[in-house]
Amino acid sequence: MPQEAFCLKVAKQHCEETIAVVNKLGLTDKRLQIQKGNEDALYIPLQRQPNEEEMALLKAKTPEVQLASCIFLEKKRQEKTLVESLQGLLPPCLPPSIPRALDIVGDIAIVEIPPELEPYKATVGEAILKTHKNVRVALAKAGKVSGTYRLRDFEFIAGEHRTSTVYKENGCSYYVDVAKAYFSPRLSHERERVASFVKESEIVVDLFAGVGPFAILIAKTSKNARVFAVDINPEAVAMLKKNASLNRVENRVFPIVGDARKIVDQKLVGVADRVIMNLPETACNFVDVACKAVKLTGGIIHFYGFVRGPDTLEDMRSCFSEAVSKTGRKVESFLEAKTVRETAPYECQAVLDARIV
Repeated sequence: MPQEAFCLKVAKQHCEETIAVVNKLGLTDKRLQIQKGNEDALYIPLQRQPNEEEMALLKAKTPEVQLASCIFLEKKRQEKTLVESLQGLLPPCLPPSIPRALDIVGDIAIVEIPPELEPYKATVGEAILKTHKNVRVALAKAGKVSGTYRLRDFEFIAGEHRTSTVYKENGCSYYVDVAKAYFSPRLSHERERVASFVKESEIVVDLFAGVGPFAILIAKTSKNARVFAVDINPEAVAMLKKNASLNRVENRVFPIVGDARKIVDQKLVGVADRVIMNLPETACNFVDVACKAVKLTGGIIHFYGFVRGPDTLEDMRSCFSEAVSKTGRKVESFLEAKTVRETAPYECQAVLDARIV
């Protein structure tokens, strides 16, 4: 039933980080759905009006956030939460260990099982299938992301025995095999944000394209843009080609398999208005490659990295600027510097949008 509530009005590109702060402050009214405005804004429902200190914290993170009031729809509640589905199936001491978050890619759910729940992982998997009606496969993480191709091992804990699916995001569809190519559904808003900046007829170089979520969305939203999508993993590029065809942008997305450094040297020197560097663990090693791909007249680099305590976002900016300077170019300005998501205790993924000349 619709009801009026206090809310925060925030630009769509800043919604994710604002929600994170609102959740930490315990202000989110989770019974209500986030609403889209007529303009490029979203309305986040609140349990109560924030006090001055809380508003100061929110404005420090997103200066343009506004307090408002809005009519919201109630969320459709699932029959049971995962915790409720597992009630009575685990020893009384274990419910606090039940995973509170999981990644859903198409009809595949990916969960991290803590050591104390290992003997009960099949039970957890079956509960996931019951809780999420569209999920057909439950996978447990069986190792960290590692290797040149950024892959992770998985263990089947319930459902069908497969790792491939079709995932839908921002109006696009993607063939994804989570065991053969790196993919994270947690960057959905970030991919939409970057795509919104691309102008008509821009040339974009996506240095670590994976199955193509940045490249394909850009090609769909900027009709005359061309995207050179590079990845060293041949399996990922094979899926990228299928995805370009699936989304009817094969005439504007050009998949290239190979090492980004070699590919830029051979084919992409000075062609890019914009370069995307979504390889947060080692992207700093490729700043010179990105600078080489940017047009001599200048362009934008979207650089992703990890910020781990005690380092700060300012340290990341300094490191990036220094790496750019070593190429003989410079950072004219930072258009954006912000955290994208928390990835571990005292660690977050961050992005720098930098204009290079």
